[in-house]
Order: sequence, then C-alpha cells, then structure tokens
Amino acid sequence: MIGTEPQGAHPATAALRDGQGTAGQEARAAARVAELDRLLGDPTDESNELSYTRLLEADEAGVLSEAGEHALDEFGLGAEFVPPAEGGRLERLDTLIRVMRQVFRRDVALGLGYGMTSFMAAVNVWAAGDAAQRERVARILTRGGRISVAYHELAHGNDFVRNEFEARPAQGGGYLLNGSKQVINNVHRADAWVLFSRTDPAPGSRSHSVLLVEPEGLDTDTWRVLPRYDTVGVRGCRLAGLRFDDTPVPASALVGERGKGVETALRAFQVTRAALPGMAVGTTDTALRTVVRFALGRRLYRKTVMEIPHARATLSGAFTDLLTCDALSLAATRAVHLLPEQTSVFAAATKYLVPRLLTDTMHELSIVLGARFYIRDGEHGIFQKHLRDLPVLSLGHAGSAACQATIIPQLSRLARRSWFTDEPAPGELFRPLGELPDIPFDRLGLASGRDGLSATLVAAVDQLPGAAPEERAVQGLALTLVDELRQVQEASRALAPQDRTALAGPAAFALADRYAHLLAAASAIGVWQQAARDGGDTFLADPAWLAAALHRLARRLGRRPAALPASVEARMHEEVLRRFHARSSYDLYDTPLTG
Repeated sequence: MIGTEPQGAHPATAALRDGQGTAGQEARAAARVAELDRLLGDPTDESNELSYTRLLEADEAGVLSEAGEHALDEFGLGAEFVPPAEGGRLERLDTLIRVMRQVFRRDVALGLGYGMTSFMAAVNVWAAGDAAQRERVARILTRGGRISVAYHELAHGNDFVRNEFEARPAQGGGYLLNGSKQVINNVHRADAWVLFSRTDPAPGSRSHSVLLVEPEGLDTDTWRVLPRYDTVGVRGCRLAGLRFDDTPVPASALVGERGKGVETALRAFQVTRAALPGMAVGTTDTALRTVVRFALGRRLYRKTVMEIPHARATLSGAFTDLLTCDALSLAATRAVHLLPEQTSVFAAATKYLVPRLLTDTMHELSIVLGARFYIRDGEHGIFQKHLRDLPVLSLGHAGSAACQATIIPQLSRLARRSWFTDEPAPGELFRPLGELPDIPFDRLGLASGRDGLSATLVAAVDQLPGAAPEERAVQGLALTLVDELRQVQEASRALAPQDRTALAGPAAFALADRYAHLLAAASAIGVWQQAARDGGDTFLADPAWLAAALHRLARRLGRRPAALPASVEARMHEEVLRRFHARSSYDLYDTPLTG
C-alpha cells in the first residue's frame, strides 16, 4: 500500500499529533521565502542591483555585493539563524534551507559571507552555551552582526582533534589564547569568534573546548588578523586568519564544559552538514535554468539545442538529480527534529553526497552549454561562477572525506544492529510542508546504531504498486537497491578492525559512498510515498520522477538496470519546460521565482 507506516505511533509523530508542532509554520515559511525573493529581485533583470551581471562584477572585484547585504539586512536574515526561544525565526531547519536557497541561487559567496558562517558558529552556542551566551549571540545576529567560527589549522586539515591552538588556563581565572587559526570567513568584521581550542596538553578528544570570544575589549597588542587568502571560488568572501600571543579572555568565554569541545563540535556538525547542502541546490537550479534558456534559444542543424535528444536527456537528468538531492536533504534536516539520535550518519551522508551530485550535474550541463560555460560575464557568466563556487562547499572541517570518515565507523554497527531489522522512518520525515517540533540540540547523538531511513527502502519493496509501466520500473529498481544494501551489509560486517576507523582503506570509503547513495534512494521513495498518500502535489505523486531518480542512482552504483519506459523521459522533459516557463524552482517545492 502507498505510504503505509509502521505499526504503532512513532514518538516524533505522536509529539506532533499531541500539539507540540506549531500551527502556521508553513504559512510563515512560504511568506518569508517569497519576501526574500522579492527583496533580491529578478537576477536576470539588468536594471536590478542584484542582477547576475552586478553579482559577477562584485565577484571579479573580490567583494560581496553591497546591495545584496543591504537587502539581507532589510530582510533581517540573521534572525533566521536564531531559535524562537532566543527571539529568532529558526523554527525549522528545512525552512532555513528554503530561505537561504534564494540567496545561494544568486551567489554562493553572499550566502556564506553574509550568513551561513554565522549560523555555523552559532549552532555551537545553541548546542552547549549558557543563557548569557545564547542571549549575546542572539542579540548579535538579530541586529545584523556577524560571528566567525575557527576550527581550521592548515597543518592538521580535517583532523581537528590534533589542533594546537591553545586556550591555556590562566592564573586567577580565565584563559590565555596562543597560536594561529587559518581560513576563517568574516574574521575582520565579526562581532564574536567561536574558537575551537586546546585546553589540555594531553592527547585525546577531552583536550579541547569551545570558546566564544568577542574582539571588543581584547588587548590589541596581543592579537592580529592575518593576511587574506586569495581563492578561486567565493571570491567575495574575506578568508583570513587570527594570531594570538597570550591574549587573556574571561572564564565566561567557555562554551559548555571544559574538555567537551569535540562533542559540541560534532553536534554542531550534524546540523550544519544537514543544512548546507540543501541550500546549494539553489546554485544548480540556476545552472539548469541558464542551460534550458540557452537550449531553447540556440539553433544547430536547423533545430534548437533542446530538440537534440542528448541535450534534452541531460537537462531532464539534471532536474532528476536536483530532486534526489533535495529529497536526501529534506530527510536529513527533518531528522534533526524527528530522529536526532540517528542524525549523525544521515547528516554526514548528505554533506558528502549532495555537493558531489550537484557538481557532477553542473559538469554534465556544461557539455550542453559548450564553450559558453567558460565565459565570465554576460548571459551565461553566472554558470561558471556557480561552477567555481560550488566545490567550496565540499571542503574544510566538514568536507567530503571527513563526512565519509564519520560514516565508516558506524557501518559495521549498523550492519549488525539495524539494517533489515529497524522500523521505517516516520512519514513526517518526508513531507516537505509538514509541521515539526523544535530542534532538540541536547538529543543529537554522536553516533547511531539505528537507521530508519534505509528501513524505508527495505519496506518499500512490499509496499510499492506495480500496475503502470512506471510503477513496475520503480518496483524493479527498488529490488535492485535492496540487493545493493544487502551487499553493503555483508561487506560492512566483514570490515577488518582497522577499516572501521577514520584511517580505513579505500574499500571502506567506497562502502560509505554506496551507503550514501542508498540513503538518497530511500529518501526519494519516502517523498514519493507521502506525496502519493497526501495527494497535494501531482508531480511528486507521479512515479515517473521516482523511477528516473532510482534509475540514475542504480547506475551510479554500477548497476545496469533495464531501460526506463519512454513515458518517464517525456514526463521529466515536460516538467523541465513547465517550470522554466512558469518561473518556478527545480526542487521539491516548485516555488514561484522572480527570474
């Protein structure tokens, strides 16, 4: 049966039905998305100060768009990063993604440089800070200020437990900061810094803490901002470093307990890893829209490019990938609210796979665009900017390899305890417009022995109908993917002890990759099941897009599934054109856009 849920009310489902969800969440979310889109204006309109042309000029100059920052100030974007309990608008993580997607579809650098850096810093305080720290961070953000986060030390890369930057306990209380941090965004204009610091010289995960430090009032003779880094992508972002030499800070700077910095950071990563990839869907949405416009207007061999079968299939495939990425992002972000004990692996898989899929999609689209994708200005200039900016999201302390390293130690445990035995995730996990309880920062688990998302894939085999050709295709693909999960389970059980750590060999990293693809498949199935059950979105309720999504995932996993019915390609092509002409987004929300 379509959308069948497991017996017994899931705790998260029960919480919503008992009234813990807030009525009107979706109305408020949709209104804010529309208002921000209106403020930013039509990016294809040359007279708009936030047109692609003006954003490209700012990028060439290595600065953030001044008009863009003014528009985000007017919108009060900082309040989107602050929970309602602290006076902000962060009701739902998936809503934050939809709001920020409006920024990212125009300029990744503006999205990172204005706000997301502040959010990545603030989550540490929401997860572990005291009342005074939360109040201070909320005041900074709701008043349009900035906060920087400093995990990086280039000598140690993603292995931040080996970081040497020191916050040494000082005689009489407080700490003395010593050492350098590199590649920090907005460090020159931040009202506060969140610093991941060594507070104990002993090795191990209990030797680090998180500090919230405000530059105002610090001894200016003991610290300085280091020179700016030049970057290939996100040129408008001011990436620099900090150097401290016995800089005193008060004891009140400590966030949470001393020695609990790694735990705080890992909980913060679950939120940011789940959220950031979904925002990046906006960049590839713009890329697809740019190439569709080109394909409709450019003529070759007495036909438009759109009439060339390969070009048409590439555009439909890109649209399919956007839906797949959004489905996985949706499941991961809603899991933060509904399944916080399981979010560790979901968030890592999302942060690993979504930027990779989006980047691959951009390269496929560049083939259709041809030589024009090299052009840095004009009608198609935004394509190459997004192509340069997007890979930045796969770097850093939460980069692709680090995310795989988070998944690998959990594979053997999931293989033994969860896969093929757990109950499927609740239906609310897959409802784009569904209500959600507040984010339970204190319940985010550092590791999980359960996986309700893959259980959704397993359960689907017995639930999927198979009458229409598209439905039969979905059913066959689901069986193939369940077989893939069985193989991943067997291989995970057989992992040698050294391959169950972050220092594992290539085979373990390949297993993490396969597993992430299977979570994407499960997410797509869940979204389709709920759409078919709820009946609100006729396109998402159509099995054609699901068949296309599962087919592409199966092929990425090295499978050779049977060719899809011709009706699938026709339906996807039809929707690509409809959304282009209707000016609506190429994601799960089909949001009206100004350009």
